[in-house]
Amino acid sequence: MTVKKVRIRNQVGLHARPATYFIQKANGYKSTIWVERDGKRVSAKSLLGILSLGIIGGTDITVIATGIDEKEAVDGLVDLIETGFMELS
Repeated sequence: MTVKKVRIRNQVGLHARPATYFIQKANGYKSTIWVERDGKRVSAKSLLGILSLGIIGGTDITVIATGIDEKEAVDGLVDLIETGFMELS
């Protein structure tokens, strides 16, 4: 299991377009990936799950993965967040 905590830097958080980008990137990995906020854990590959967390700018989340490419998955998703989703704009 690979786990990293990260702060959402973009103002809108994980809503609309950023959430879609995040989920598309998560779906590119074979590992099972979760996002956790305030003790609630959802699949990083589920739009409804991500939106249900109500993640806004400045929120701390934890990205958790288990599987064959877990480190790459967590690192890739954390990098996407830390760049404010710039690599996809």
